[in-house]
Amino acid sequence: MGGETFPEIRKSQLRSCGGSESWSSSWKRLPGKVREEVWNNLFMGHFEKGQHALLNEGEENEMEIFGYRTQGCRKSLCLAGSIFSFGILPLVFYWRPAWHVWAHCVPCSLQEADTVLLRTTDEFQIYSWKKVIWIYLSALNSAFGLTPDHPLMTDEEYIINRAIRKPDLKVLNPFYIFQLFSVCLWFSEDYKEYAFAIIIMSIISISLTVYDLREQSVKLHHLVESHNSITVSVCGRKAGVQELESRVLVPGDLLILTGNKVLMPCDAVLIEGSCVVDEGMLTGESIPVTKTPLPKMDSSVPWKTQSEADYKRHVLFCGTEVIQAKAACSGTVRAVVLQTGFNTAKGDLVRSILYPKPVNFQLYRDAIRFLLCLVGTATIGMIYTLCVYVLSGEPPEEVVRKALDVITIAVPPALPAALTTGIIYAQRRLKKRGIFCISPQRINVCGQLNLVCFDKTGTLTRDGLDLWGVVSCDRNGFQEVHSFASGQALPWGPLCAAMASCHSLILLDGTIQGDPLDLKMFEATTWEMAFSGDDFHIKGVPAHAMVVKPCRTASQVPVEGIAILHQFPFSSALQRMTVIVQEMGGDRLAFMKGAPERVASFCQPETVPTSFVSELQIYTTQGFRVIALAYKKLENDHHATTLTRETVESDLIFLGLLILENRLKEETKPVLEELISARIRTVMITGDNLQTAITVARKSGMVSESQKVILIEANETTGSSSASISWTLVEEKKHITYGNQDNYINIRDEVSDKGREGSYHFALTGKSFHVISQHFSSLLPKILINGTIFARMSPGQKSSLVEEFQKLDYFVGMCGDGANDCGALKMAHVGISLSEQEASVASPFTSKTPNIECVPHLIKEGRAALVTSFCMFKYMALYSMIQYVGVLLLYWETNSLSNYQFLFQDLAITTLIGVTMNLNGAYPKLVPFRPAGRLISPPLLLSVIFNILLSLAMHIAGFILVQRQPWYSVEIHSACTVQNESISELTMSPTAPEKMESNSTFTSFENTTIWFLGTINCITVALVFSKGKPFRQPTYTNYIFVLVLIIQLGVCLFILFADIPELYRRLDLLCTPVLWRASIVIMLSLNFIVSLVAEEAVIENRALWMMIKRRFGYQSKSQYRIWQRDLANDPSWPPLNQTSHSDMPECGRGVSYSNPVFESNEEQL
Repeated sequence: MGGETFPEIRKSQLRSCGGSESWSSSWKRLPGKVREEVWNNLFMGHFEKGQHALLNEGEENEMEIFGYRTQGCRKSLCLAGSIFSFGILPLVFYWRPAWHVWAHCVPCSLQEADTVLLRTTDEFQIYSWKKVIWIYLSALNSAFGLTPDHPLMTDEEYIINRAIRKPDLKVLNPFYIFQLFSVCLWFSEDYKEYAFAIIIMSIISISLTVYDLREQSVKLHHLVESHNSITVSVCGRKAGVQELESRVLVPGDLLILTGNKVLMPCDAVLIEGSCVVDEGMLTGESIPVTKTPLPKMDSSVPWKTQSEADYKRHVLFCGTEVIQAKAACSGTVRAVVLQTGFNTAKGDLVRSILYPKPVNFQLYRDAIRFLLCLVGTATIGMIYTLCVYVLSGEPPEEVVRKALDVITIAVPPALPAALTTGIIYAQRRLKKRGIFCISPQRINVCGQLNLVCFDKTGTLTRDGLDLWGVVSCDRNGFQEVHSFASGQALPWGPLCAAMASCHSLILLDGTIQGDPLDLKMFEATTWEMAFSGDDFHIKGVPAHAMVVKPCRTASQVPVEGIAILHQFPFSSALQRMTVIVQEMGGDRLAFMKGAPERVASFCQPETVPTSFVSELQIYTTQGFRVIALAYKKLENDHHATTLTRETVESDLIFLGLLILENRLKEETKPVLEELISARIRTVMITGDNLQTAITVARKSGMVSESQKVILIEANETTGSSSASISWTLVEEKKHITYGNQDNYINIRDEVSDKGREGSYHFALTGKSFHVISQHFSSLLPKILINGTIFARMSPGQKSSLVEEFQKLDYFVGMCGDGANDCGALKMAHVGISLSEQEASVASPFTSKTPNIECVPHLIKEGRAALVTSFCMFKYMALYSMIQYVGVLLLYWETNSLSNYQFLFQDLAITTLIGVTMNLNGAYPKLVPFRPAGRLISPPLLLSVIFNILLSLAMHIAGFILVQRQPWYSVEIHSACTVQNESISELTMSPTAPEKMESNSTFTSFENTTIWFLGTINCITVALVFSKGKPFRQPTYTNYIFVLVLIIQLGVCLFILFADIPELYRRLDLLCTPVLWRASIVIMLSLNFIVSLVAEEAVIENRALWMMIKRRFGYQSKSQYRIWQRDLANDPSWPPLNQTSHSDMPECGRGVSYSNPVFESNEEQL
């Protein structure tokens, strides 16, 4: 490296070279020359290869980077273009960052670049550009007065990890630019009132937005400042231990952790000592987690791969609280900084709140397309206006103003805002129910969910476990069950010692804390926990170690206590935990606890009872949680921390089974029944035993009594045999055990009837899922169509399963406790974390209610918000078309609506309706079909087009009929019931419109008729389009909306029949005969009745649309629907009592389906 210049971009590139953590942790230990050579070879050389590179490869924020160099001549041309385009070109460049770079720069290598273009690698392909900034340390020294002993100056390998990012200018959004254009046009037309109204509303809107952003900013500030302004101890090579502010930490620093209750300011890997941390802020599960030091390895393998499947047990994440720091023999707890700032786990949470993952939902793309259609319609209106006004000999400036006015009428500026109001109201209702959302756009996606995955433990079942009993074993097999309900203590032995010491519990402020399972197990032994005193001296045992002791009342316990020397913490990927303990005055032992199948695989075969499988099946089929225990003796010669996990976890002696009762939550069964009755698929994804999962699925109603369960077992390639997959029917039988009549699952030998599609469910383990994905990929979609129970799934497999469901065009929801489900919660279209935290990195939705009742609430609100968005879209589109048609008809007579007429329609009618129409709450019952997910679905399109044509016909009829009235060509005062000179003075001969008074340029019979028709039509259309059941509460329950409509209709009818001269003069209206006013009411009534009947009898008639679909042979194009139809017609599916191998022709590895996530071609009714 060697120089004083550090391009800011290089740190990201360093991460993209792979293994940033291994680089950071070992970088400072390398000699200076070696570091320089590694930097040049790996980093600078990678840049020189070309213009393109990949940043953060394999991570969620993966991006492509392209190098560009600015050219002076191009920059000058762009500057000239900006001037001649009156600032439009810079706006275009702002909206299209890639165009800005392509216009100003030429491609070059990243080594020479002064500008970089960044592009996301997801389906959105979002561009952004950044300037490459070089930071001179000498300049920093002079500018900021850094002392020579400051870390930035003393160690040249430090990389500055603080980037200043300018906030996005939201006011430059195209919508706001269009509003600015509209306001300027209205001021030029002296339409000041509405222009001021728009300005006031915009100011209020921006103020509310700024206030909301300020509140969020304060919350985020509190979230970040807790770890950004603390003092930490950093160990340097030259300066020794220094106290520094956490904000100056950089990757590679060596932290010294002292004391308890410390917030981590960064992500760091533990290299010495152990820690107990609370990761509730990240996972939503406030259970102490034990972190162990990274094992010392001589190999050059990256440290992540040295830790088997779960490297996170060695990492202290930013934002988590270190509850306890236990020093090793050296007396210190040390950790190496891996990531700081936004690259940390907490930074990921803050970034996900600031920049939520975009939702590629069809609704938003359809809205943009429809806006473009409105722009096309406005263009036609502009051409029509130009022709009419030019032929009439109007001044050019008047022609231009009238033509531009058509755009603001045909394209309602409030349409994008109107589409989001339903989401805002839904978000508020969800917050009242304790459901928090960091990505509001996903509320609409909730309305499309048709498959929901659930974790089992803590989600479907209760968090608290009750210890039911323990089954010990000896050479003769399993013994009688020892029930803890009897109150008898467990006799002393290795099994009792394992229960007392094989856990991750901690003693904090005199209280034992930890995992509920560990807590129940330890409490059953009636032992006590304490720290060893200073007089505790055993070789290899640190002072103040955790010691468990029998209570004073216990008898016949030959040991004074057991010291816990070292832990290999539980990992959901490994499905086990192990501890090394020292009996006081006795042997050194190792105890293992975990999933029975995993524990048995580490035991000496002769110690595992031959009835192991059947005994395990007895309890798991009753829904019990079963944990196995094992142990071995160790030599006292070795230090506990020097023993590897592989050495300790071998040749164990099987001890027995721990039986815990994990009951269903009371809310689980009703919620699942509600979802299933609404035809929303429910799937269980758990890390627990398969038989337990099947039983819980039956008890919860996920699998009904009449439905069959087919067990799929897939095995990897072994030796000469290829990978195989077998299908076995699982049936319920009765079995009497220990005096109680209980159910257990038996594998049925004989072939039974296949059953109809949907009458069976597949159950498989994570191991089988992995083998099927690798060797039987063509069978995977067939299995997923009816796959309901997935057990022993690792966190990575949960994410993969959710992604596979999405490929089948399912809209997937995932509900979990946020602990081991983070990946799946993020991958799903809608992730719901059951947590007490308001915001979790795990998912876009967080429910404070610790049960799955939040799932149907979220779906109901999502459906209501989706329907509300459609209602507002239809209303705003029709309102603009009503005004558009009316104005174009008046343009034919070179007339228009007056400013006050526009103001009344825009402000008093449409704005109030737009605010109140969305207040309908969600309907309390889930119906067995979803609302349409697209604006271009036939019913929606037909509704909009039909109502536009209906309004057009009514306006044309009114326009023509008023000109054919007998009083149209006679003196006004003789035909009008109001004998008032002020009215007659306002009137003019309709045959001579050019003789109108200067202050009455808009008054005409056509104007009066068109205005009344359009204004009242806007009110009646709002009532027609305001949908109630089956997705929203009935319209009459929206009292504010109904009251607004009644008042608006009353005011309009009052104006129509009141005959108040001053009011007519203000609104530029003419007095007409009562009969004609009645005719206007009749036309509006007919329009309302026809529109309402068409909407209810045709548009909302689902049975009619289903009949039309069947008549024309329409079938859904969604992948899961296609597979369901194919499997329903396949007599050989599902296969039973068969075994297939991967080398068979029909079991090829060809991928038979591929659809992008978030896309759905199905048009739901």
